[in-house]
Amino acid sequence: MQIIGLDIGFGFTKVTDGSRRTLFKSLVGEAPDIAFREPLVAADGDAPSLHLALEDEPYFVGDLAERQSSVRQYTLDQDQLIAEFSRRLGVAALAQLARDNEPLHVVTGLPVRYYRRHRDSLARQLTGSHRVSLYGPDGKETALTVKVEKVRVVPQPFGSLFGAMLNDIGKVSDTALAREKVGVIDIGFRTADYAVAERTRYSERASGTSEHGIAQAFELVAAALQEKSGVAVELYRLYQGVQDGAIKVRGRNYDLSGIRERTFERLARAVAGEVNRLWDQDWDIDTILLTGGGGSVLAPHLAPLVAGEVRAVENEDARFNNVDGYWRYGVHLWER
Repeated sequence: MQIIGLDIGFGFTKVTDGSRRTLFKSLVGEAPDIAFREPLVAADGDAPSLHLALEDEPYFVGDLAERQSSVRQYTLDQDQLIAEFSRRLGVAALAQLARDNEPLHVVTGLPVRYYRRHRDSLARQLTGSHRVSLYGPDGKETALTVKVEKVRVVPQPFGSLFGAMLNDIGKVSDTALAREKVGVIDIGFRTADYAVAERTRYSERASGTSEHGIAQAFELVAAALQEKSGVAVELYRLYQGVQDGAIKVRGRNYDLSGIRERTFERLARAVAGEVNRLWDQDWDIDTILLTGGGGSVLAPHLAPLVAGEVRAVENEDARFNNVDGYWRYGVHLWER
């Protein structure tokens, strides 16, 4: 039995088994026949080349779909993500770590607003035996059955709380967090989630979801870039440019650092205003955890605006904060 943490996000899909972890853009594309597969030069840190077939239906995922597929699909709609993307993205991620026909116990999460509506349907999409073929860079096929035996779906921000509170053997390592009233601000690509737990008990009243994900800032950057360059750059192709503060379009370099900082500041003010209103009655929160890929980039702008003691969740890659916690919670549930 393998325990796996899985996070199917609007921006990236992440997966870990505690010792290995990987992520790829939540982008699906058709799988054309590629005449030349080998990279001209192998680059360090390249994302996995994800060409697979699920029940004999071939498709590309992530960077490979961005580079090679003429028809590419991604979504910023939660209903569509569950109905049309969750199985293809989830199985693609699980197949990177799964052993053939070995039972998997999976912990995953959903934004607070969509948790009740979609938790059962997400579990159904993932549960069962999935017949998969993986194709390497040389085109060689590896067949396996991804056998998902159990799925536990939790409110998304709790992943980071579990990650901060539990250790790698599923035991409570931060007893203060386990005893305290903790707020979590989880800023993802499409949504921002807010959750409160008092002595690990979830507070429905003080939890919620807004549309203030980092995609809002990307949309403003894309609009400014289009005005200058005349090119409408897809949001999923802006990650590196926003991170670097510059992007090259048709041979010309465009500085994004100014618009990036202005949009991040604007987004931080919106998130802080919402959090301060939502938690107006929760003046007794001991610690506020700031997490998510968006949380790491907004932290310098957001932390001074939020009322309370704010602590950024530490991770070498903040995009893994929730999925690492899902895995630790899975160990707590099933391995102890």
